[in-house]
Formats: sequence, structure tokens, C-alpha cells
Amino acid sequence: MLSKVRYVLLRVEGNLHLANRTYRKLLWTTGYDLAVPRKPKLGQNFLADDAACLRIAEAMGDTRERTVVEIGPGHGAITNLLVPRCARLHCVEFDPVLARELSFRFKNDSHVTVHHADILLFDFSSVADVSHPLDVLGNLPYYITSDILLHLFAAARAGIVKRAVLMMQREVAERIASPPGHSEYGALSAFTQLHAHVSNLFTLPPSAFSPPPDVYSTVLRLDFAPRFDELRVDANGFNAFLRSTFAQKRKTLANNLRNAGYGTEILAPAWPADLPPQVRAEAATLEQMADLYRALSAAGGGTPAS
Repeated sequence: MLSKVRYVLLRVEGNLHLANRTYRKLLWTTGYDLAVPRKPKLGQNFLADDAACLRIAEAMGDTRERTVVEIGPGHGAITNLLVPRCARLHCVEFDPVLARELSFRFKNDSHVTVHHADILLFDFSSVADVSHPLDVLGNLPYYITSDILLHLFAAARAGIVKRAVLMMQREVAERIASPPGHSEYGALSAFTQLHAHVSNLFTLPPSAFSPPPDVYSTVLRLDFAPRFDELRVDANGFNAFLRSTFAQKRKTLANNLRNAGYGTEILAPAWPADLPPQVRAEAATLEQMADLYRALSAAGGGTPAS
């Protein structure tokens, strides 16, 4: 704060040389760039709690021999902690001004690469080692949290990503971690738990961020272990099937499947005995869904229409 005041006073006094020296010191020591406006439309609420940054970095575990991808590093508060902790670090930043700031800040760290890119278009395989899957860390903007998760799930199915430590809005994290039969369980819960073991690590208040958001944020760890082989289903077909079962939350599982093109003549004989006829998708376990999918496939039901 004193450095920021000093910078402003020097600018007012017209001492641009000392002002610029103060600005550079502020940028290098705190990562705070006075020239970068915060853009709420990009979900830019920067983590400002040093203790929280350290807890998140430590939640990644031992990454000394691993490659880490950081999603949305912002001013580099967590990046600064990751640099000495991993073998390779790839920072994917959508904001061009922040990407340039990070490139300058870590220009002397040869194992750090800053990508000015959209994470939804980022090819994880382009930075992965064949024998060592990636670790991912990030503060996910609310409006694209689901899209980023689906992007990670695709990478996990390909064996490219091993683990992710992700911060997101608390309500979204609660839905992801909810078990079947719980009011919060839904499509995102099912898809996440199909691809990973979910650990709820801790929750942060709005005061941990600058500017403070209107919501609490929760940090989850996802240890990817796709269950398709265990459930004896094919990934593409079962994913499409699951999506159709949650198409309309108020409808029963059977009605959603009929809307997806499964006729009653196929549903009735394939229906598992342990599934009530009027059950909704959020009350069915992944094991029950897989049983139903295999029975429908054996009966010639095929894959639901997209």
C-alpha cells in the first residue's frame, strides 16, 4: 500500500523516473499492476490471501518431477509459489495484458511458459509428457466452470491429466461433490464422479479476493480415475446416455429416455429390478445407470439422439 501511495505522489510531483522505479518494484514484489483494470466480465477476482495461496499450492502434492498447467494465473500469486515446486509450468492466461505481465515477470525462469490462450481451446496434449500425465491448478470463472471441467474430463479420458486442484464458486463445488439422492446431485455431479475422486479441501470467504466477489469459493481436488472400464461401458456412448437422462430435471428417468428416442418396448424389458419405475436421474447411482445402459445396448437401443 505504501508503494502504491509513493507511486501516485511521485507521478503528481512529475518525478517520472522515480515513479517508474517504484512501479517496477511494486510489480515485481507484489504482482500488482496499476495499469491493469479488473474486468468482472472475465471473472477476474484475484486471490489476495497469502496463506490460501500456499494451501492451494501445497494441495498439488509433490510436483518436483511433474508438469503443471495453471489456468488463469492472473497476477501470478500462486504462480510464484509453483515456479520452484515443479519441473515445468505452463500458465494459460486469456487476458492479453496479464499474459504480457506474467511473461515479463518470469522471463528468467526457463521452465515457465506463458500461453496467451483460451483454456477451452487449449490442447493439453501439446504440453504433456507421454509417460507423465499433467497436473492442473486453477481459479475457475463461474460462467465457464462446467465447460472447463468437461474439457478436463476429455483430457482425463485420454490419460493426459492426472490431478487437478480447482477453486470455484461454493455452490458449484457442493453440487459436484454431492452423492446420488441428494438434492444437489445432478448432471455435473455425475460426470465429475464418473471421471474423478472428489475431495473438498477448504472454503474461502469473499475477503480473500480482490475485489471481493459476492460468493464464497471452495477448493476441490480431483484425482482423475475414469470409471468406464470398471462400469463396463464405452465412454462416448455412456456420456451421451447420461446427458440424455438429465435433460429435464423435473421429468422421470424413463420419460427423459423416451424423449431421447428409447421406446417403451425396449425400456420395459431392460429396466433393472432395483430401479423404481418413477425414479429420477439424480436418485440413480452410476452403477445403476451403467446397468441400464448395458441392458438397453444389448436390446438394440443404441445411443440416444443428441
